[in-house]
Amino acid sequence: MKTHLLNAIITLAGASVLPQSALAAGAEPAGAAEKARVCWLSDLDLTKVEQSGGFGLQKDKSYYGKPLTIAGKIYERGFQAVFGNDVSGTFELELKPGVQRFMASVGVDDNGDQLGAVEVLVYGDQELLWSSGRMQYKDAAKPVDVPVAGKKRLLLIAKSADNNGCNVDWADARISLDSNTSGDLVSVAGPEPAEILTPKPGPAPKITGARVFGVRPGNPFFFKIPATGTAPLTFGAKGLPDGLKVDPKTGLITGSIRKAGDYPVTLTATNAKGKTTKPLKIVVGEKLALTPPMGWASYNCWRCEITDARMRAIADAFVKTDLINHGWTYMNIDDGWQACTDKGLAGEARKAPNFSLEPNDRFPDMKGLCDYVHGLGLKIGTYSTPWMISYGGYTGGSGNDAKGTIDKEGHAVGKVTFEVQDAKQWAAWGIDSMKYDWNAIDVPNTKRMSEALRNCGRDILFTLSNTADINQADKWAELSQFWRTTGDIFDRWWCMDRIGFSQEPWRKFAGPGHWNDPDMLVVGYVGWGNAPKPTQLTPNEQYTHISLWCLHAAPLLLGCDLSQADEFTINLLTNDEVLEVDQDPLGSAASRISHEDGLEVWAKDMEDGSKAVGLFNRTYWPAKVSAKWSDLGLTGPQKVRDLWRQKDLGISKDKFEAVIPRHGCMLIRIRPDR
Repeated sequence: MKTHLLNAIITLAGASVLPQSALAAGAEPAGAAEKARVCWLSDLDLTKVEQSGGFGLQKDKSYYGKPLTIAGKIYERGFQAVFGNDVSGTFELELKPGVQRFMASVGVDDNGDQLGAVEVLVYGDQELLWSSGRMQYKDAAKPVDVPVAGKKRLLLIAKSADNNGCNVDWADARISLDSNTSGDLVSVAGPEPAEILTPKPGPAPKITGARVFGVRPGNPFFFKIPATGTAPLTFGAKGLPDGLKVDPKTGLITGSIRKAGDYPVTLTATNAKGKTTKPLKIVVGEKLALTPPMGWASYNCWRCEITDARMRAIADAFVKTDLINHGWTYMNIDDGWQACTDKGLAGEARKAPNFSLEPNDRFPDMKGLCDYVHGLGLKIGTYSTPWMISYGGYTGGSGNDAKGTIDKEGHAVGKVTFEVQDAKQWAAWGIDSMKYDWNAIDVPNTKRMSEALRNCGRDILFTLSNTADINQADKWAELSQFWRTTGDIFDRWWCMDRIGFSQEPWRKFAGPGHWNDPDMLVVGYVGWGNAPKPTQLTPNEQYTHISLWCLHAAPLLLGCDLSQADEFTINLLTNDEVLEVDQDPLGSAASRISHEDGLEVWAKDMEDGSKAVGLFNRTYWPAKVSAKWSDLGLTGPQKVRDLWRQKDLGISKDKFEAVIPRHGCMLIRIRPDR
């Protein structure tokens, strides 16, 4: 079984400290440097180690509950790291004066699927103390015996050497301690502080969000002016085309525009502290989602256990957390809302008069739910699939077309097309977006659904899920507003890192109305059907996550329980200067400018001629990262602004450089000094 060891920090509590005479049989010889006390790592709280799929570490055993065995030799102490692909498992310890040596026997376990090779590394502070080189199944264990005296941090890394799965045993892993010291000398590496970088919005009004909005001719228009500032705010919109009106209290612009074209509008927001304006270009034509959609989806929080009540609570949380005032708009119901079928045929569960999909009893009033969401100024999405049965076991959107046609009253009396009937039903409820859990090579079904949504009388975004094949992208990318470019994301560094830094081949497909989707944001409380828990990304990794997705011009879809959002998470999601990078009307996706030894620079062209630049550190230690103007195609001095801190950093002549924390980033915007 291939699994992934997720980046882990072990809580080193309750470790056994034994005299040398109590060393377990089978352990490597202690050597002259090993003193009278030993800290066995397998006596630590290994439940703190997180692995994908819930695979926990077992004390002195392999994951499968068998003895640790390397090349036929059994070890009585230790633990096993189970992982695969290009994943690395990381254990970080804080050391105090009095530690002497780290010792272990390391190798690939004899049990399990041993398809790949592994490399094991031991770092003391930033110094590489030991490397195993390439190790494979049936290779004899390699002894580790390195001095750690004077070191403050010990980092143990096991990583794949060839992108395949491998189970690694840290057998007889232990740290020798000076007999003249007392107390705990080895402890957990302290958690990274959740530093809030962005200042809170001021009391004066400020209009946020995108500067361009697309709608089809004659379809309902629904746009909320997002703005911050002390309530109450009064809204206006100068230059609105015929057919539209603005509610001065809510900032909702509604109505319909029949004539295609571009309509420049000036938005206004006023409160006791002043008045502000912002341009908005309304584009009436065939393209929707002229900037990447921003919102929320239910799957990463509750999987298929979504309900009407939970959706209403999330809608309320959009308002309570103030996300609605920073451009966050869509809240999407994922798999689990549809009626079930016992026979496995889509037609058997379609009991509605027009054979459209019906909700299950967790959603007693879909029209009422849509009205509730719209009443708050938000939009709502749904889910379907071209298959007869969804991934979660609910009724799908295709299969054998039912017999019958639709009479003047909308009842089926002949043959119907399910895609058409579903699109009409969603439009009648008030749905604004539809996620299609599909297959990248299934172009015919994709075309049918795209056409059905296009002709339903309402603007419903069409988004494609499941891992896309870039070689097929030219056949279906123009049929939808955004599409998945990757497998499912999880709240682990190895997963987010691998996805986020592999998107450059897709950048040519990005642009207004069509966006690459590297999957949902895994910040806040996530759970995948279990009780939501705080993301396992560190604060710095979360800043990297948001910065990368904005540079990629990716849809920003949260998957967390917003009712549990803390101050750090809300601050992370409401930085208007960072969100502007994602929402820039030019629609350009970032390209990798430089990369060396885990240090990378990415840059994105902005509509006003400036550049958004991300400096990233993918290594385990703080490091200096440089963005050179020559690499960016720039000449002359440039003004630099820190977007997360919303702070000008002055003028740089030929480059900008900064020390970036491990797995962290700095997002800047640069423009010529004129």
